[in-house]
Amino acid sequence: MTKKVVTDLDVAGKKVLVRADFNVPMKDGEITNDNRIVQALPTIEYLLENNAKVILFSHLGKVKTDEDKAKLSLKPVATRLSELLNKDVTFVPQTRGAELEEAINNLKDGEVLVFENTRFEDVDGKKESKNDPELGKYWASLGDLFVNDAFGTAHRSHASNVGIASNLESAAGFLMDKEIKFIGGAVDQPERPFVAILGGAKVSDKIGVIENLLEKADKVIIGGGMAYTFAKAQGKEIGQSLLEADKVELAKELIERAGDKLILPVDARLATEFSNDAEAGVVSVDDIPADKQALDIGPATIELFAKELEGAKTVVWNGPMGVFEFENFAKGTIGVCEAIAKLSDATTIIGGGDSAAAAMQLGFADDFTHISTGGGASLEYLEGKELPGVASISDK
Repeated sequence: MTKKVVTDLDVAGKKVLVRADFNVPMKDGEITNDNRIVQALPTIEYLLENNAKVILFSHLGKVKTDEDKAKLSLKPVATRLSELLNKDVTFVPQTRGAELEEAINNLKDGEVLVFENTRFEDVDGKKESKNDPELGKYWASLGDLFVNDAFGTAHRSHASNVGIASNLESAAGFLMDKEIKFIGGAVDQPERPFVAILGGAKVSDKIGVIENLLEKADKVIIGGGMAYTFAKAQGKEIGQSLLEADKVELAKELIERAGDKLILPVDARLATEFSNDAEAGVVSVDDIPADKQALDIGPATIELFAKELEGAKTVVWNGPMGVFEFENFAKGTIGVCEAIAKLSDATTIIGGGDSAAAAMQLGFADDFTHISTGGGASLEYLEGKELPGVASISDK
């Protein structure tokens, strides 16, 4: 069922509650990366241009104690948002009560207010995270309409998304809509050939994704630490490389079920220890010595993966090919970025998390059609699961 988008709502003169994803990285009270605030701007600016009263809120970090509250206020977010919008943003350091209600009722059309971290409600009984019905109802009472633009928390049923949407007419913001179209579209109605690339450390994190994509994709490429559990399942020796011993049988089954659909590394860049400065060398995956560990895919694998990507019309990538944080073991991830960047006329999507961080850090962000803002949410979407935050948005 198609979901309502913010443009389907009549927002003029209305108090519009907006669940944003302002869960930004912080250090000593300073924001170290404002990408998530920037991503929220199109929805906020649309609402302001259409004379809405905009009430923004988000979680930030995990809040379990009063000490956490002191470090995890949304005040720095409100300050940065004010700079980006080039207009005043009212900040209310409360999640409920008379001060918040009065500030909202005093808003004029085209004005913005940010209220405090929704997870401050978790200190006394996890009211936000457990979707306390009274809290969802209370927050809904503060506005006339609800816009959910926080894809990053769409896989969670919280008071600030599902709770509010249960009590108010709701719509997806532009960012949420984009995520639904790109990731949902890639999995449900991909233009073919459809190639999925999965990396990262653990098979256990991606079992559902691998199983779902083996059904949907034309090729599934496996790299990263989890490739060595597959190598072990093929009877290869993997030395000190990452291994999930309890997943070897599952990997064996997946290899048998997939046939030539599953593409695995043929060589690896090895090191004597887990360090950027470790002495490195490249060997075939058939020749990994007992005292070494694979920290990246090798050049022959980069070439193989690039060949498998040729002519692809839809590409979804989740998880780096090696320890990309170490410059000497980032070549595989860079190689995959380059191969995807060269594809013409293809829809290319990064499913959040470490692969998104890698693409941005390595300077490839502009070479992809879409980089997801949600790590866990995009993974669950790729598994084919229904996300409560998306399901709760009003249907068109």
